[in-house]
Amino acid sequence: MRGSVVHDVIVIGGGAAGLSAAQVLGRQHRKTLVLDAGQPRNAPSDGVHMFLGHDGLTPVELLRRGREELAAYPDVVLERARVTAVGGEVDDFRVQVGDGRVERARRLVLATGQVDEPWDVPGVAERFGRSVFHCPFCHGFEVSGKTLAVLGSDVPQVMLGLYLADRYSDDVVVLTHGPHQLPEPVLDRLAAGGVAVREEPVERVTGELDAVEVHLAGGEVLRRQAVFHRAPTRPGTTFAADLGCEVLDDGCVRVDEFQATTVPGVFAAGDAARMAALPDALTLVSQAAADGVRAAVWLEQGLFRAGLEARAAATTG
Repeated sequence: MRGSVVHDVIVIGGGAAGLSAAQVLGRQHRKTLVLDAGQPRNAPSDGVHMFLGHDGLTPVELLRRGREELAAYPDVVLERARVTAVGGEVDDFRVQVGDGRVERARRLVLATGQVDEPWDVPGVAERFGRSVFHCPFCHGFEVSGKTLAVLGSDVPQVMLGLYLADRYSDDVVVLTHGPHQLPEPVLDRLAAGGVAVREEPVERVTGELDAVEVHLAGGEVLRRQAVFHRAPTRPGTTFAADLGCEVLDDGCVRVDEFQATTVPGVFAAGDAARMAALPDALTLVSQAAADGVRAAVWLEQGLFRAGLEARAAATTG
């Protein structure tokens, strides 16, 4: 049975981080299984940016090319499957997929990403990545000079409005969706930057890029060309916690400079992994790919050393 085969590595997640890790491992002739549920976080986006050589490529096309490249490596198997449970320990991890089958591996790479949870305002989630954007680094350049709105009520969300006004637009409005408790110094900075703050509840968002309509309580329709919303996120899965990995307060898996978690043999890469010393995870496609490469390189080095030690022990024994 397939499930009785022990892989060198199972990679859970087939986004930029997972596929990049698999490519490195395939080039080292490591038997690698990639299990991907097929729900990339950035699928709605119109393009990937700040990834040299791929700028403007759609996320779907980027992943298609990645999977196509992996076909050159016979030791890598890609499978569309949803993982339902993980367990085990170094050299004997067990991964259960939706059909009940259990796959086994010596090492794991968790590349399961994050899930955005936009405000529960009709029209926001449906436009996420197309006319409602999360990241100014990823989408700010494309809306340069446009009229913008920011949906946000806490300090990090609201300060996004000031950043947008400084870099991209001279017409930015922050919508707090109800009364706010922002500190006076923050309000003063927004005012100094020309950013208006409005407290009316947002009833719904309609329209598309360049013609977005934000319907406010009371009947006013605020016409904007794009909207930014730094939505809260949650981990894509609980697998890291299930394995006993340390999880940071923001839900990210704690990793070291080698992308190793606190559990031997388990590595994590991409949006859901960060070092404790960093204030926030960099949720960029290029960063996710780099994480996956780094995790695979150091994972491979660990497997190599383990193989040397095993052969030495067998010789002396």
